[in-house]
Amino acid sequence: MWYRWEAGSNAARYSAERSASTAEPHNSVWETPAQTVRVGFDALQPAKTRPKALVWTRDRVNDWHQEFQDYRRAEKLRRGGRRVDPIDAYIRVPRPSPVMVWTPEQTRLFLEGASRHRLFALYRLITLRGLRRGEACGLRWKDVDLDTGTANITWQLVQLAGQIHEGRPKTDASMRTIALDAETIAILRAHQRRQREERLAAGEAWKGTGFVFTQSDGDRLHPQHVSDQFLWLAYLAGLPPIRLHDLRHGAASLMLAAGVAIKVVQETLGHTSSAFTADTYTSVFPQVAMAAAEKTAALLLGDDDQEERGALRHLRA
Repeated sequence: MWYRWEAGSNAARYSAERSASTAEPHNSVWETPAQTVRVGFDALQPAKTRPKALVWTRDRVNDWHQEFQDYRRAEKLRRGGRRVDPIDAYIRVPRPSPVMVWTPEQTRLFLEGASRHRLFALYRLITLRGLRRGEACGLRWKDVDLDTGTANITWQLVQLAGQIHEGRPKTDASMRTIALDAETIAILRAHQRRQREERLAAGEAWKGTGFVFTQSDGDRLHPQHVSDQFLWLAYLAGLPPIRLHDLRHGAASLMLAAGVAIKVVQETLGHTSSAFTADTYTSVFPQVAMAAAEKTAALLLGDDDQEERGALRHLRA
């Protein structure tokens, strides 16, 4: 970790404004007639360029952290010396891009810090498997097979005008089966045991919703609460800010950096085409670009010569 900052005692207070500033877009399957008209109107407008995902490199972190400190000092002066909520500054200081991705090291730090949270298994699934927020909140035990290590993504919880709605994912591609690694399976089993303990403690007050991730009384999770808790955990870990949805971008980038085939990444994320996946994520991590360069050069240099050159480049990295 490159730096930490102190966490104030009231840093967990989230106002409606803060919640809105950290909310992620929803792929809703429910539209009002007015929304449908608006979608048709937007289709006539010039296509908007998607913001490019950027990695929180050392230089970007250092620059952002300086702006973070400057903002807190200026805000404290503006308030006549009164204390500034650091979470407020954490949210408000601009990031290099609307879409930011943690490095593998930063991601490990987040998971280590989140391991004590009751929703740790949810954040791990998003981090490693790239679930959307609504898909993670809508995951049901009947769709999870811990013996075979698979989870069927068939349901989601979305937030519309402050209300929670349930439904199937928007596209056929979103309806998918994802594989679970051994450690995630063990974490989900431990989560299941804790949930059973919560059910016994709640007694007749327990709400049998059947969801993997619930409130302590078994009721459905509020998606915005999941985002708020994520922001709090990232702040406590001393990490630069990203949106919860950016964990999904990070999962894609990590899979590509690990050499996972683009088709597999596409199916894991529930994208409709591998072209979209490649266009969005292949240039995020320098490791991905380096691997592409090495493979291209191997066509000219030969496998033996290229293996030696690749090893030397790796040692200098």
